[in-house]
Amino acid sequence: MNKRELLYGTGALALLAGGAALLGGRGTSPANASEGSFEITRSDDEWRAILSSAQYSVLREEATERPFTSPLNNEKRAGIFHCAGCDLAVYSSETKYDSGTGWPSFWEALPNAVGTKEDNSLFMRRTECHCRRCGGHFGHIFDDGPPPTGKRHCINGLALTFKPAEA
Repeated sequence: MNKRELLYGTGALALLAGGAALLGGRGTSPANASEGSFEITRSDDEWRAILSSAQYSVLREEATERPFTSPLNNEKRAGIFHCAGCDLAVYSSETKYDSGTGWPSFWEALPNAVGTKEDNSLFMRRTECHCRRCGGHFGHIFDDGPPPTGKRHCINGLALTFKPAEA
């Protein structure tokens, strides 16, 4: 093997590794999850019929909304945030805080509300969180949140609906 072959071979391996890193954690989106993976499953057409195109993009294709665009970012009333896909109660307003990131942030989910998986996209390792009942993508969980958990659930507002507490 000469230097040129070694250089080309190394370059090809680097490209393959970079492509794998970009796709890592994204191989199975919630919309393509195997049948029976979640309590609520729908076809793409069924999801498109009940979600706006922006909600579909976030919940079913793991997109991220632009920061500071969600009305839920400024929601201060007492109540419960629900999955926009299946209406599961997922976050209490009592755990919401202003992280300054531009997305609704919570230091804890309600019990048995979210599932997680490793997300190795964008050349970093993150923890993705999704609805445990329908698999809809919510956002990511980071270790830079406030006490008592030290967690920051950085959530797309499009993935949630808000129901105020009854007075």
